[in-house]
Amino acid sequence: MNNKYLLEIGVEELPARLIDDALEQLKNNMKSLLKEERIQYESIKTYATPRRLTLIIEGLYDKQETLELKVKGPTKKIAYDNQGNPSKALQGFMKGQKIDLSQITIEEYNGDEYIFGNVTKLGRETELVLAENMAKIIKSINFPKSMKWGGKNLRFARPIRWIVSIMNNKIVPFQIEGIRVSNITKGHRFLGDNNIELNSVDEYFEKLEANYCLVDQKKRKDIIRYGSERLAKEKGGNLLIDEDLLNEVTYLVEYPKPAIGKIKEEYLSLPRDVIITPMKEQLRFFPIVDDKNRLLPYFITIRNGNEEHLDTVVKGNEKVLGARLEDAKFFYEEDIKIPLENYVEKLKYVVFQEKLGTLYDKTIRVQRLSKKIGDYLAVGEETQKNLERAAYLSKADLVTNMVGEFSELQGKMGMEYAKKSGENEIVSIAVFEQYLPRFSGDILPTTTAGAILSISDKLDTIAGSFAIGLQPTGSQDPYGLRRQALGIINIVLDKKISLSLEEIIDFALYIYVDENNLVFNYKEIKSEILEFFNGRIKNMFIDMGIRYDIVDGVISTDIDDIYDLKIRADKINAYLEEEGLEDVIMTFNRVVNLADKSNRKEVREDLLIEEAEIGLYKAFNSIEEEVLHSLKKKEYDKALDKFMALKEPVDNFFDKVMVMVEDEDIRENRLGLLAKISETMLLICDLSKLIK
Repeated sequence: MNNKYLLEIGVEELPARLIDDALEQLKNNMKSLLKEERIQYESIKTYATPRRLTLIIEGLYDKQETLELKVKGPTKKIAYDNQGNPSKALQGFMKGQKIDLSQITIEEYNGDEYIFGNVTKLGRETELVLAENMAKIIKSINFPKSMKWGGKNLRFARPIRWIVSIMNNKIVPFQIEGIRVSNITKGHRFLGDNNIELNSVDEYFEKLEANYCLVDQKKRKDIIRYGSERLAKEKGGNLLIDEDLLNEVTYLVEYPKPAIGKIKEEYLSLPRDVIITPMKEQLRFFPIVDDKNRLLPYFITIRNGNEEHLDTVVKGNEKVLGARLEDAKFFYEEDIKIPLENYVEKLKYVVFQEKLGTLYDKTIRVQRLSKKIGDYLAVGEETQKNLERAAYLSKADLVTNMVGEFSELQGKMGMEYAKKSGENEIVSIAVFEQYLPRFSGDILPTTTAGAILSISDKLDTIAGSFAIGLQPTGSQDPYGLRRQALGIINIVLDKKISLSLEEIIDFALYIYVDENNLVFNYKEIKSEILEFFNGRIKNMFIDMGIRYDIVDGVISTDIDDIYDLKIRADKINAYLEEEGLEDVIMTFNRVVNLADKSNRKEVREDLLIEEAEIGLYKAFNSIEEEVLHSLKKKEYDKALDKFMALKEPVDNFFDKVMVMVEDEDIRENRLGLLAKISETMLLICDLSKLIK
């Protein structure tokens, strides 16, 4: 049980963004295999460099667990002939299970007697199981994009050049498209040996480190982080760390060596993002800032190697960065020669989407939609004016030289150029905030104008895409519509905006018809977009810790105000956790089920005959106004509390009153009473969706 197994998949350099997911798949698939094959182990760990994916299992048992099974065979009636000898059916069963008569028992099953075979499956050697399955494990790793090479049928993110497969000190061979499986690995591409023989699993890390390859990504990350921070401190600054960039760089190198380079002072006059973007996005450098978060004239680069000729490497990096910043300086100085608004006309010559027009068309649509939403929310005159101006300028920076070269700067340069053009602070910030949030966990708009502009821009894209049939399908979402819908939801919740989804979708779709003369099934597309948003709302609320049945209950109401739904779900969730509804759910399920049969919702008092129905009618009348008052104040927990007072009279009604009587007037009157109760309940939450 103290066995160790090593699998190393040696490849051409893997894209850094794919490695974490590949390691997760490798680990999970191996866990599943060992569980399926009944092999116990202590731990599975995965490691990676750009040129290898590594899996190490420790505490492997020698063999599979022995399995004792009781297998059902034929019935006793057909298992034996007239002389009591095994029939062909029983003989076939025993042969198939590799057992004899001593392992047969007769037991009752579903009222009949059956033959059961007591089967013992002895565990096979772990080494044999691994040899049979490791090719399957490698092939089970999926990538967003894979490739074939050298006439092989295997698909992988990059060509596999070697495989190491060792259990303790012995090679575990297997066949996979003719790729060599051995105990030979490779070190650093330029500094290490290309033919490292491993005599045991225990030698793996030590021998590779001696050949300038740190296999453990956590060690590489620590060297990059703390080595870079030390160099920054030596210059009186702080490392401007970016965890995503740090993770990426960790998977770009096998033997990291942080080094510090200089930035020419003349470039520090450029906007901060103009300097940082080429450093991070194109060159993978880390900026250095002072205690006030101002850029210092230094950067950190990570070399994949040792200290030899490090000065030469740094000078080369300084030269490359200098060239990029010189270009940026030129673009910036050219761009600011004219006001930002002068770029808007150029948007007429840039296609947004073939069927949805140009970026100028989108600008006009977003401007109109922003005004509609601003009017709906009754924002102040000054905010509306700023919003309209920001919407007009929102896409102008997309046709500037700077954004043309560094697309990552869209919005940021729009804000910078707006300020340079004399636009006020709110307009300038809103131009940037239209793109927020850009990814999960990103910052959200801080201004009202920015929030409305962001909602409008995203909703315009969603509405247009659905109208021309570009809805997300499965994992395919080329226009990022799911992300944009989540962005809208996050903004609405953060800014506490009460906004009818149905109405703003109406606004967006109507503008497409009016501005672009787009033809589509209006009712169907609107319904699809609402359903699309409800799916995102549901998932988000559940992720926030709200019970899924409560989410279903509030979404099933006629309310389409995202912020209102969140308040409602939170309060009902808290109420149920404290009070519980175990004995109430069944009661109101019956109300809803019968209410659906009603053809009217008015109640005639003169048709109320039974004491129980009169009592329910009076009880409902006594709480209806209070419930509606609580709903108006968004006190949904209080509304639910008041509504719960109907449980006893409802139960009494069902116990003593026959609803579906022959007299049509009385029947419809009773159904109408239940319909009014159901209708009021649905203003709070659809209790029929809740489960015990």
